[in-house]
Amino acid sequence: MTDDLDADTLAFAHRMFDLARGGATEELSGYVDAGLPVNMTNDKGDTLLILAAYHAHPETVAALLARGADHSRVNDRGQTALAAAVFRRDAEVVRALLDAGADPEHGSPSAAETARFFDLPEMLTLLTTR
Repeated sequence: MTDDLDADTLAFAHRMFDLARGGATEELSGYVDAGLPVNMTNDKGDTLLILAAYHAHPETVAALLARGADHSRVNDRGQTALAAAVFRRDAEVVRALLDAGADPEHGSPSAAETARFFDLPEMLTLLTTR
């Protein structure tokens, strides 16, 4: 988002990110279907998909992926939706992202590095047995 956006546009964008954080799948999907960019990012580079993954909303993640969300996008810290899901220990979201083709070694830290750093053997197994 840029500084030249008006207050109403910024408020709308913030609401869309809140829908992703809150797992409001149906409402967010409706906006994407109506033309909201599925890969829009906030001021930290987080996409709707990264936020939905981090906040453990598998239905929202699946809906965004079905609408073309790019699972390989990284935020300003180099993190992916897959790394966020691993950090949150959400196996369902991890599986959905892996099924969509997300790379466990992409990003910095990658999902695999995140699993190793936080000693999450169940997540590392999930990432490496596909």
